[in-house]
Amino acid sequence: MGLFLVVDLESPGEVEEEIPVVICAAAGRMGAAVAAISSIYSNTEANVLFYIIGLKTTIPHIRKWIENSKLKEIKFKIVEFNPMVLKGKIRQDASRPELLQPLNFVRFYLPLLIQKHEKVIYLDDDVIVQGDIQELYDTKLAPGHAAAFSDDCDLPSTHEMVRSVGMQNTYMGFLDYRKQAIRDLGISPSTCSFNPGVIVANMTEWKHQRITKQLEKWMQRNVEENLYSSTLGGGVATSPMLIVFHGKYSSINPMWHIRHLGWSPDARYSEQFLQEAKLLHWNGRYKPWDYPSVHTDLWENWFIPDPSGKFKLTRPDS
Repeated sequence: MGLFLVVDLESPGEVEEEIPVVICAAAGRMGAAVAAISSIYSNTEANVLFYIIGLKTTIPHIRKWIENSKLKEIKFKIVEFNPMVLKGKIRQDASRPELLQPLNFVRFYLPLLIQKHEKVIYLDDDVIVQGDIQELYDTKLAPGHAAAFSDDCDLPSTHEMVRSVGMQNTYMGFLDYRKQAIRDLGISPSTCSFNPGVIVANMTEWKHQRITKQLEKWMQRNVEENLYSSTLGGGVATSPMLIVFHGKYSSINPMWHIRHLGWSPDARYSEQFLQEAKLLHWNGRYKPWDYPSVHTDLWENWFIPDPSGKFKLTRPDS
């Protein structure tokens, strides 16, 4: 009798796959992580496991926020990121210190933080997911590709926006082509860049190709030779990825990464276009929890106030 019970419990085909989603919870921006998580959780039936990455000092705050709000139903693991791994790999840059936050580099270390998954989604904290995250997870990666990104030249409706705000969408905007090491790469400066704020990654390939080591090598070279600076495009976390993944990544459906919402407090997309978007990304300086910023209503839909009252939205009337 016992035998049958075991056999029938769960056939391998019916085990619901876990979708690991990695999001960072940084000091001063925790409301961002909370809104992102809340939007994902509310729009899917899938079995999502959130990996929330924080620094030792911020972890108690985010844990309390989750456990004392309606997010207490989510499946999550909190992982501490040790900034010591970055020692000697980041050039101090006074012009935009926020780009040097240790958690900006979490995406370089995915296999070290996430152990048992073959495929992982990494999301920046300043996103809102309006589609079913299962769809993004089902992104096909070509053989030999460790990651999929959204191409910066892939969506006509965003081109207007890019032009109007002077946004960079080629390698020229990120790497210093006056430097020999960059020219030696043989990458044309007009090559289309990609945005590493949304990543679907294959951990086996990542480890096999030693992607983390390659990224660290370029970080170290930048410390010595200043090959890309944060005054250019996306600062210091994008450039090593552009180099290491050049010509070796798969594509994410463009509707799964509608970006530049934080690029200017005046540039707006049409409401209809935003309704159709599966994922919205406020990359740029104008964040939806601050003021001024655009399309904040879409973001605030998913925001859950901080039970401890520490994190507050900045609004014109506040």
